[in-house]
Amino acid sequence: MRKGLGVRLVAGISALVATAALVSACGDDGPPTIHYVVDATVDSYNANTVAGNANGVVMATARVLPGFSLLGAAGQVTPDRDMATATVLPGPDLAVRYDINPEAVFSDGTAVDCDDVVLAWAAMSGRYPGFTPATTAGYRDISAVDCAAGDKAVTVRFAPGRAYRDWAGLFGAGTLVPAQVVARQAGVPDVVAPIRAGDRNAVGKIARAWNTGLDLQPGPIDEARLPSSGPYRVDRYSTSGGLVLVPNPRWWGDRPKADRIVIWGRDTEDASDRVGGEGHGVVDITGGLVPAADATADASGAWAPQRASGVQELVLSQRGVFGDPLVRQAFASCLPRDDLARRFGQGAQIWNLRSLAPSNALAGQLNSAFGQRYLRADIGRSRTLLGQRATATDGSTQPPVRVRIGYRAPAPRWGEMVAVIADSCRRAGIAVDDAGGTDWSPSGLGRTADAALVAGGASTAAAGAAVPTRDSYQLHARDPLNLGGFQSGAVTSAIDTLAVVDNAGERLRLTRAVENAAWGDVASVPLFAAPRIQRTSGVANVVPGQSRTGTGWNMDRWILEG
Repeated sequence: MRKGLGVRLVAGISALVATAALVSACGDDGPPTIHYVVDATVDSYNANTVAGNANGVVMATARVLPGFSLLGAAGQVTPDRDMATATVLPGPDLAVRYDINPEAVFSDGTAVDCDDVVLAWAAMSGRYPGFTPATTAGYRDISAVDCAAGDKAVTVRFAPGRAYRDWAGLFGAGTLVPAQVVARQAGVPDVVAPIRAGDRNAVGKIARAWNTGLDLQPGPIDEARLPSSGPYRVDRYSTSGGLVLVPNPRWWGDRPKADRIVIWGRDTEDASDRVGGEGHGVVDITGGLVPAADATADASGAWAPQRASGVQELVLSQRGVFGDPLVRQAFASCLPRDDLARRFGQGAQIWNLRSLAPSNALAGQLNSAFGQRYLRADIGRSRTLLGQRATATDGSTQPPVRVRIGYRAPAPRWGEMVAVIADSCRRAGIAVDDAGGTDWSPSGLGRTADAALVAGGASTAAAGAAVPTRDSYQLHARDPLNLGGFQSGAVTSAIDTLAVVDNAGERLRLTRAVENAAWGDVASVPLFAAPRIQRTSGVANVVPGQSRTGTGWNMDRWILEG
């Protein structure tokens, strides 16, 4: 594990906190720079894979690879008409026509067109083997994407009865990766023909290119390999110099205000040298990543934590030690959720829902209806539950219970959380090990860890959105967002219906059914609304973002002051 790397990042952000201002540097010959510090791991151009989603890559790519919509400050879906206009077509089944802006072009000169939409759908629909999408929510309901290679008009048709409620959020920021690059790496003339023909060999090559062919490599960026379709393009990338964004000269919309933005993520090595002085910048990090940030608040409340759309939770693997439902219940019973929320939630209440975010209108009236048995540690109940499985069917004694909790380090406060959990559960006879690491990923759940400490079900950075349809798929039996492997036909059916129903009463009934089943089987344990520490110094037009795109959702409007 690259622990030295992570420690340097924490040291750099801590120095940033201590100075109460961020560095503004010009470099040797470069223009004035805004430094943007995030807790994402920015090591890929593709935010849609399991790894890209978990790492929070879209915090960096929202204005480099825009889509047909964006997530606004409150996580609301907002049409991005610089990219396309959407028209719902008449008919019994949902069909949406996208007219892509005739001027929309990647920075390599290739048009944004049908190819990019077809690739996004194929990669995230779950229909084509080989792709590793973070989720298939919504895309699985699309029956066809009507267009020919190179077309600027695309009609997306949904299957009968599958009018995905959050359709406007599909093909959003970060989803339309350059199809021409994927085709070239796969060795095919275009991606549309093989996908249409179901050519398994060619589609397999396309999938491999989509999965890993867009990884960032240190050094200047080759426009032919990683072109931009947004107001910013990536100029260069390194773990020592961050992700450097500059205006995209081919951008057809309003020119971005800042001439240079450097994004510093978890994967940067010498952040302490880059963000330790006085000047200008923006911070959007997990509450608890840097203890000094949690403890510091000036008169304006600049460091006051924000309530984000994501929920801090423990996702439990359904295999290994947690393959036994009694052990899952016993573990949930020894968790001091009230103490964890009080000490680490920066004022957040205990959160009991997985399918609704704290910002959702229905959430307030439902939150207190669930999880009441697990509000605080009940050591006696935990011991009783373990006692019920103390003897195996052959009469032998069951082995002691040991639980490994994984999380993306460095995050001192998360380490403290694990220590508090370990102290409490030890009294019930459950040993808890800290399995956090700088290279840990939620994909290791079930192998290197038995429980994952994440936000929004899968992310180690910013998570969630105002419409929680996508996040509810963390409990869907056939969706990759279900990292723990929770299996419930009733829950899957309820989520499938939730995704298409508009009636508020029916949605309330289905949400109750999902949460009742998830608590009954202890698929995961939600803890509290994931707090974000967000701050700006010397930069105007910064609007904190409360969703997975983070505060960078409008970075092309940021203005360097002074």
